Amino acid sequence: MNDADLAMEPDDDAIAARLNAVQEKIGKAAVAAGRDPRSVALVAVSKTHGIRAIRQALAAGQRVFGENRVQEAMTKFPQLKAEFPDLILHLIGPLQTNKVKDAVALFDVIETVDRPKLAEKLAEEVHRTGRRPRFYIQVNIGNEPQKAGVAPHDVSALLALSRDDYRLPVVGLMCIPPAGQDPSFYFTQMAALANTHQLPILSQGMSGDYPAAIAAGATHVRLGTAIFGAR
Repeated sequence: MNDADLAMEPDDDAIAARLNAVQEKIGKAAVAAGRDPRSVALVAVSKTHGIRAIRQALAAGQRVFGENRVQEAMTKFPQLKAEFPDLILHLIGPLQTNKVKDAVALFDVIETVDRPKLAEKLAEEVHRTGRRPRFYIQVNIGNEPQKAGVAPHDVSALLALSRDDYRLPVVGLMCIPPAGQDPSFYFTQMAALANTHQLPILSQGMSGDYPAAIAAGATHVRLGTAIFGAR
């Protein structure tokens, strides 16, 4: 982050107000779906935002954050995690195998397991270090060629390989639905996949569609713009 980036960050009151507004909307969406609002966790997506903005969110009580890139997260979160032991950091972007060592060391949740080779490398690092982040399998729910994620019909095989063969603690699924289409259709498919495989965590829904994701059963929603403003 450079000085210009930091200068553009919102003030403390703006981030706190946005967090409160988002939490209220999450609660209302959960109640409308007949769910306990506490069953939905907010992941504040802090990619491209500096430490100052993250500290403002921490001061407002937020403790769960998401970053897209390992290298960017390494410039911001080691110090913050030392100061806030209850901070939970999710990797929500694609993970290259050459970044596995750093990812396992820093992140508490890795949401983007999407191929056998990555699962193998993660397992090697987990067993080498003894550090065990939680893992989600990323599903390319719309079968879009430009997107990462395993095809829906391959979830079972990747899950068996990751959880049974490599002994990774896989606890959930994650998706990004196709843009410009009704996300509810895809969110419902994801919920069915999670239920079929008895996975308790379902990470889906972003700033533009999270009420629909909650209605379909999301346990985690990943919001950036709604909290930190436009990048």
